[in-house]
Amino acid sequence: MDGGKNTLSIGCVVMAAGNAKRFGANKLLEEFEGKSLIHRALEAVPAHRFCSVTVVAQHAPVVNLAKDFGFSVIENNNSGLGLSHTVRLGTQALAPRCDAIMYLVADQPLLRRESVEAALDFFCAHSDRIIAMKSGDRRGNPCIFPARFFDELMALTGDHGGRSVIEAHEDALELFTLDEKELIDVDTRESFESLKKEA
Repeated sequence: MDGGKNTLSIGCVVMAAGNAKRFGANKLLEEFEGKSLIHRALEAVPAHRFCSVTVVAQHAPVVNLAKDFGFSVIENNNSGLGLSHTVRLGTQALAPRCDAIMYLVADQPLLRRESVEAALDFFCAHSDRIIAMKSGDRRGNPCIFPARFFDELMALTGDHGGRSVIEAHEDALELFTLDEKELIDVDTRESFESLKKEA
């Protein structure tokens, strides 16, 4: 993973340590069109474009699959501390060697690798800005943060993620347009069943 055509050293954190309380089970192991959500998430990572890919996870099947992909793994044994703890663990691991970090969630089964690469290209043209995805009026993941925001990301607490940093720096935000379906994340079993019917 040499960063590909990036002139910047960009890392990737795949956030796969949530408790999925609203879903009622480990949703990352649920299958969508023949592959688990976590498998689809890891396939969407264009590893050659990143200096390092780190998966923050808590369940053994997710940890093992991430290792099969050749990605670094940080086990989050304190997922009860909320999303902020996952963000902190990933950021601490990558910050020393990265000019920026992309944060991907693991429950967007329609996110395409090509779109992730296009977002990276967009960031490289706006490298002092926070990049978030959008479709119409909706914003979503993945997001890319340049190094100047790493300290704020690592200072987050509770169940707060990058959105809190974005809300504090709207003037530093650029939006990259994705197809609406790619922004869909699976929060509940009902939303997942609905998505499967539409696919």
